[in-house]
Amino acid sequence: MSGRLSFQVVLPVSIDASIETLAAALKEEGFGILTRIDTHKIFKEKLDVDTRPFIILGVCNPVLAHKALSVNPSVGLFLPCKVTVEEVSDGTLISIADPEIILSNGHFEESEIVSEFGPEARERLLQVAERLRE
Repeated sequence: MSGRLSFQVVLPVSIDASIETLAAALKEEGFGILTRIDTHKIFKEKLDVDTRPFIILGVCNPVLAHKALSVNPSVGLFLPCKVTVEEVSDGTLISIADPEIILSNGHFEESEIVSEFGPEARERLLQVAERLRE
């Protein structure tokens, strides 16, 4: 399954198990999880609203991020790469933002960021999605 902005995979396990599996797949491609936002916990605390589990992760490949930031610090506005993890009826849906699409919205068309960093990050994150499907 794939959306225009993301690569999507449904895992038939809990969110916690999915995040563990995701973290291992990310590590294989040189990425790590930098941030975790549990929106359902924040909404409960701040708004007293119960929502289904939905987590936003910020993931980063330090080598690729350094390369891109060295070319143009404005790319930092698009980092880290985003991954959402949400509870669905048949398990957990993981959506990995396509960095090539995201960067193309930053008007870096003439930059090596899009021509080198975007495709490399995209390929690595596609590999993460493929590992999750195995």
